[in-house]
Amino acid sequence: MRTAILASALLAAIACSHGGPAPTASAPATAAAATTARPADAGVGFTYPLARKGDVVDDYHGTKVADPYRWLEDPSSPGYTDWIDAENKVTEGFLSRIPVRGALRDRLTALWDYERYEVPIREGQRVFFERNSGLQPQAVLYVVDLPRFEPRVLLDPNTLSKDGTVALTYTVPSRDGALLAYGIAEAGSDWQQWRVRNVATGEDLPDRVQWVKFSTASWTPDGRGFYYSGYDAPGPNQLRDTNYFQKLYYHRLGTPQSADRLVYERKDQKEWGFGAVVSDDGRWLVIRVSQGTDRRNRVYIQDLTKKGSKVRPLVDVLEARYAFVGNQGPVLWFHTTLDAPRGKLIAIDMRAPDRARWKTVVPETDARLYDASAVGRRLVLNYLRDAHSVVEIRGLDGRLQQTLKLPAIGTAMGFYGRLTQSETYFSFETYASPPAILRLEPATGDLRVFRAPQLKFEPSEFESRQVFYPSKDGTRIPMTLTFRKGTTPDGDRPVLLYGYGGFDISETPHFSPTWLGWMERGGVLAVANIRGGGEYGDAWHEAGMKLKKQNVFDDFIAAAEWLIRERWTRTPRLAIEGGSNGGLLVGAVMTQRPDLFGCALPIVGVMDMLRFQKFTIGWAWTSDYGSSDDPAQFKALYAYSPLQNIKPGTAYPPTLVMTADHDDRVVPAHSFKFIATLQAAQAGPAPVLIRIETRAGHSAGKPTTKKIEEAADMLAFTTWALGMPGGR
Repeated sequence: MRTAILASALLAAIACSHGGPAPTASAPATAAAATTARPADAGVGFTYPLARKGDVVDDYHGTKVADPYRWLEDPSSPGYTDWIDAENKVTEGFLSRIPVRGALRDRLTALWDYERYEVPIREGQRVFFERNSGLQPQAVLYVVDLPRFEPRVLLDPNTLSKDGTVALTYTVPSRDGALLAYGIAEAGSDWQQWRVRNVATGEDLPDRVQWVKFSTASWTPDGRGFYYSGYDAPGPNQLRDTNYFQKLYYHRLGTPQSADRLVYERKDQKEWGFGAVVSDDGRWLVIRVSQGTDRRNRVYIQDLTKKGSKVRPLVDVLEARYAFVGNQGPVLWFHTTLDAPRGKLIAIDMRAPDRARWKTVVPETDARLYDASAVGRRLVLNYLRDAHSVVEIRGLDGRLQQTLKLPAIGTAMGFYGRLTQSETYFSFETYASPPAILRLEPATGDLRVFRAPQLKFEPSEFESRQVFYPSKDGTRIPMTLTFRKGTTPDGDRPVLLYGYGGFDISETPHFSPTWLGWMERGGVLAVANIRGGGEYGDAWHEAGMKLKKQNVFDDFIAAAEWLIRERWTRTPRLAIEGGSNGGLLVGAVMTQRPDLFGCALPIVGVMDMLRFQKFTIGWAWTSDYGSSDDPAQFKALYAYSPLQNIKPGTAYPPTLVMTADHDDRVVPAHSFKFIATLQAAQAGPAPVLIRIETRAGHSAGKPTTKKIEEAADMLAFTTWALGMPGGR
């Protein structure tokens, strides 16, 4: 079942290195996006589209900053689509001449052709799960009617559009399993529309709820309606309009959206967002009040059993993270970082909810408490220890009963359910093996495979090795290397270094067919757990925020230097990759150290750190980045912002920027302005290109064929750039 939230989605990709002359390509001139030959001494054997330069100059606290490609922020600008078409033609002309491109597409198609499952959820006498048979554009939702175990198709999103670009965002069954609320999004947009389906008949009810973003749904136990969070309808430019003033609503089935009851809003707090959960017993509406992407939050509550009960604060200070875990009558359990940067579990008795009476159920440990759930009359705690999962089962009193024996060093996710249910499900994956779905009975510890994919490769042929290296300031950073067994350092291995480093998001072992295709060709995958992430709790995250963001880039640069020093690779054979905040990471380090990397793949990256807050949900990231509106924060942002730190006359490594025309999270203008500036500045022989996907967004909901095509192009570009077999 889908439980994705605000966190930026990451694209799996492969990187590149300096090589000989590029394949030739050209783009037709137009009035607004003409081509121009690069200077002869640049050594580039093709022409880039010429993006016209404007005269925009901004004044930031006395510092004048030119923004000549400001027009690329506005899709209605003259020549906007012509420039996109010209850039794509140049890139396609380059990629089409790489000999191994077709073979890579064929191999990746085969690697992608395996069964994939989402973690199931049980409600009433039904179990719901999503499955992709292999190459279907979108996963299909199935339901099992107990006690029978034959799944049947409940919802196939592949029938909702001809090109497979309409995707499910969330699927939430009612408590008795009779109804399904589901969200759909088109062309990768964050905007979603909610619908309701009768599970027995497979027919949709007439209900439609629009203009929902960053919100799931929570049913009332009677199945008569659900809570959700939405926005007012946006203006005509959905790629640019900011998303402020989220509101919490209750939708009653059979009524139009215009009749939805406004449960809570804050007209004085435009940045506040709301996520509501109805407790298992139906008594409590627990509201997580967030502010941007700050992981700290407030908690408001409403007693649904008392007529006229108002929403009131339970925690009304932004001091720590609080995640509702479950309840037993008036006692509510929360996972919190209050006085516990790595997380603990507390109980709040609503009969005496003052802070002095809060009780610690499970204290903080030396591992980061990633998630917690109350299911099967037990507490299931999912920890991260050195960036991999450790799962404990505890009694409701907090006493340890069992630590699960997981199959390997990997990532466990899921454990959804209700306190009275006897079973729960979770997925488990590693860098070399895709997710398998396991069924757990918390009361007995019984663990068995529910679904496991049939594979066309052998995961045991690959191994992972965790290492630790010092960053610039001496901080010990973990990194996991994965490669075909028998691979040893020889000073010349092609290495893909991947990182993220932001928003408290932890990089744990996860499977990617693209990465597997890379390793099959002899490449080494290196994933660095740099600061800014959440691998070691709040302190690790905070060490990579705002004025300390340079630590993130130092950690990544130190990873590259370690790989070279330990003779795994050398600069011309070292590629770097990252998406979203990781795209910012790649853009920052390639402009700071263009001499260190053989190739760069910044994907849907945040490249203009002075203006990111002006588009869609970008304002929310100021909690992690800071804002150019603040003089001190502007100075830090300006020092590393990828766009403003491109220097004319510099030899940059081979670069393939990737974005999508419908990305309404990190708007494509970031990548457009970056590549236009980079192409004008490039003084070396390496190609610097952009691939602009159409009818796609930040990554969520992308159909399988588009994923394969993107991966093949990334691998082909990498193969060419690193001088690997088939690249020339």
